[in-house]
Amino acid sequence: MTLNDDTLRFIAAHRRDDVRALALQAARYPGVDMPAALTQIAGRQTAEAKIPAWAATDGILYPPHLSMEQCSSEVTARYKASVVASHDGPHESLADLTGGFGIDFSFLASLFGRATYVERQEVLCEAARHNFPLLGLEGACIVHADGVEYLRQMPAVDWLYLDPARRDGHGGKTVAIADCEPDVAALEPLLLEKAVRVLVKLSPMLDLTQALHTLEHVAEAHVVSVAGECKELLLVLARDEAPQADDVPIRCVNLSAAGDAFTFTRRREQEAPCPCAEAPRTYLYEPNASLLKAGAFRSLSYLYKVEKLHPNSHLYTSDEPLPRFPGRMFRIEGWCGFGKREVKDLLDGVQKANLTVRNFPATVADLRKRLRLAEGGDTYLFATTLADGRKVLLRCEKP
Repeated sequence: MTLNDDTLRFIAAHRRDDVRALALQAARYPGVDMPAALTQIAGRQTAEAKIPAWAATDGILYPPHLSMEQCSSEVTARYKASVVASHDGPHESLADLTGGFGIDFSFLASLFGRATYVERQEVLCEAARHNFPLLGLEGACIVHADGVEYLRQMPAVDWLYLDPARRDGHGGKTVAIADCEPDVAALEPLLLEKAVRVLVKLSPMLDLTQALHTLEHVAEAHVVSVAGECKELLLVLARDEAPQADDVPIRCVNLSAAGDAFTFTRRREQEAPCPCAEAPRTYLYEPNASLLKAGAFRSLSYLYKVEKLHPNSHLYTSDEPLPRFPGRMFRIEGWCGFGKREVKDLLDGVQKANLTVRNFPATVADLRKRLRLAEGGDTYLFATTLADGRKVLLRCEKP
């Protein structure tokens, strides 16, 4: 993509302006390629929050909105690079079969002597040819091709990376490996013929247990969350490592909290004791999104010596504070059933609160309306079920 001088000056002058308002002013700037300018302005504004290292690099060309929406964030791209770097063995060559906008590729490529970016959309290849030298990746090889076709004839490499498309032909989101494009399960033998290890990024909606049983060479799994939201499911496939599905280490990491990580296996999860509390104690714990996604419920109870409120609540309690618990910790100020009088006493003086429901027969919206509480403030309410079946409301604060 080549932008004329008027367009470049317009982008520089309006880089922080509202693109919707700018679009209405197109007639005032006949020398400006307005669609291209708006794409660049919107892309850079998105990058400032999502990919700050790219946003800080002058001259980067940004793709249309959909590619910006689907691309990885910098924090998750850096995590992928750390996963690859943690493995011994050669790091001479990498091929990314689903290059996209190139965020993941740019952070992975810095670990390798040779790195190949493969993408079937020419517009993204053009952006890569322009952007990668600006990012210090002058030696990157850019291939305009279908990733699967390239895989069939490519030379062997140390690592492969791919991020299968998670949308069907009608724009709907897919959650099964076989419904993604390309189908990693069908390609698994060829992938491991071409590479010693393969890093695969999958939908956070995918069933992890199903994935571990579908693929035969998963050496490790990573469930990645950012700011309380599960973002990615990463699988490392290895040619010479094939533990049974129940013995694959699963690392749950919350990138918004230092040290907030937890590793377990399905086998340990099945074997771990998990006592339930007779009643809420002094502190309440809510696991982070990665743990909830991965299903590390019994393992958490065993390792941190906490009790669950109910087998299906996934809320934990203890008498002593555990500041390193991988999730949110609260001090319980009081709790009650749902009788009108006891709820009124519990919420005395509370006009707004942060409300969560776990294993409870009502939505947050319904319960908020019933309690007549605005959202926000320093009070945290949890509506849940205890082990004996009682429906309760817990009033908590951050310690």
